[in-house]
Amino acid sequence: MKKGFILAGAVIAAIFGFTHPTYFSGMDHKQGPPAYYPQEYKTLLWKISGRHLSSPSYLFGTMHILCSEDAKLSDSLKMAIQHCDEVYFEINLDDMNGMLNSMKYMRMKDNKTLADLLRPAEYQKVKSYFNNQGTILPFSMLERFKPLLISSLIEENGLDCKLTNGMELVILTEAHSRSKKINGLETAAFQAGLFDSIPYEQQARDLVNYIDSLDFYKKMTSELVATYKNQDLDKIDSLTRTGDASIGNNLNLLLYDRNRKWADSLEHILPGHSVLLAVGAAHLPGENGLINLLRKKGFELTPIKN
Repeated sequence: MKKGFILAGAVIAAIFGFTHPTYFSGMDHKQGPPAYYPQEYKTLLWKISGRHLSSPSYLFGTMHILCSEDAKLSDSLKMAIQHCDEVYFEINLDDMNGMLNSMKYMRMKDNKTLADLLRPAEYQKVKSYFNNQGTILPFSMLERFKPLLISSLIEENGLDCKLTNGMELVILTEAHSRSKKINGLETAAFQAGLFDSIPYEQQARDLVNYIDSLDFYKKMTSELVATYKNQDLDKIDSLTRTGDASIGNNLNLLLYDRNRKWADSLEHILPGHSVLLAVGAAHLPGENGLINLLRKKGFELTPIKN
């Protein structure tokens, strides 16, 4: 039951990390900015030091939904969890009350539902899809949610496996086994509220397009998973920047502004104790990524083989 609540709360977080295929439709894989960090090998795990920190902290890029066999901890990541004092996720996954209370912020304003945004045939198509697939929450509840949050639930069906898991949940389990304190960089309510800045009608159109193009997005999901497993931050950054226009136009809202706020917060979080930061992998690379932003603040970030 607890895992179900965590997964429901992670619906919000999933849309922000390196997980959602609509981020990357229409991309040009040959394009992409130069690396903003020297990297002798590809990795998702980085050590944070410098600025007179008494002990190092660690930064890890997650993917929120994977096949269970792919959601594994490396020895290096296990050591990072063992040696840290506290684990920070995007949201506090131990805060069940906070995630459940965020449900009201997941709903569209003015009591809108998908039926208000779609033509009858489109609405029936979406309703039939979710009723046939089965989800954590019933469609009578989902149809009141902001459509981009709903579309994130489709992604799991694009994986070629029966059992799925997410890196956050695997890290959370390991952290619990070592009695580590759990915290979050922001609240689930804040994350859900960001979607009020993207027109609901646009979100609903993207949801219908997603369902109409399931085979395409299934292939896209496979490529995203392969990129994540290869720990290729340069390619993750390229895919993020050359993705779907409806999302690309909101990268400041969904990624970069949040990265800057997190980097400011980390100036106060990191001194005095060691933490592991586990956030969506798309938050790490690029000029506006956490690796570069923390370096600009004087921290040293060193890649760790993972």
